[in-house]
Amino acid sequence: MPNVELKQTVVDEIKSKLDGASSIVLVDYRGLTVEEDTKLRKDLREGNVLYKVYKNTMMNFAFKGTDFEELKDHLEGPSAIAISYEDPTAGPRILKNAAKDFKNLDFKAGVVEGTYYDVEGIKKIASIPARDELLAKLLGSFQSPISTFARTVKAIADKAEETGAETAAVLAANKAEEKVEEAQEQTEE
Repeated sequence: MPNVELKQTVVDEIKSKLDGASSIVLVDYRGLTVEEDTKLRKDLREGNVLYKVYKNTMMNFAFKGTDFEELKDHLEGPSAIAISYEDPTAGPRILKNAAKDFKNLDFKAGVVEGTYYDVEGIKKIASIPARDELLAKLLGSFQSPISTFARTVKAIADKAEETGAETAAVLAANKAEEKVEEAQEQTEE
């Protein structure tokens, strides 16, 4: 197989891996030890992130005409590519965590959901928690007001049982009236 056909095969392979990618991060891996590289690859694999080293010229050809074309300006020196398909922040987040321990791992740039980010931008993206974690936080923030409301309703119901429904209704109306008066006083000040 002639050299040109081999190169085209590699370019086609990269293009196929770009297909359906939600994010791509370029990193400089120069200086990583074998142990560090092995751990990094394992962590990325567990996060469903494809991590591969290709020649810069091959990636340059593969990026042309895609959402990832702006990355070609960062294809100098050793470059590895981390491709996320499901969670767009998975690759950047795993790489950021690894960079804390592996001082020789440096971000170059990235594209997340069609938007290009320089080094600082991709580091910010890497700080975004996973989708599941964000949903858990959101649901947790809903839970507190709902719990407070439920306790208040229960307290009114308990009071109604103790003193009779009519007394509980009068107490609730008085409480509401007090709150309205407080609010009016605050707006007058």
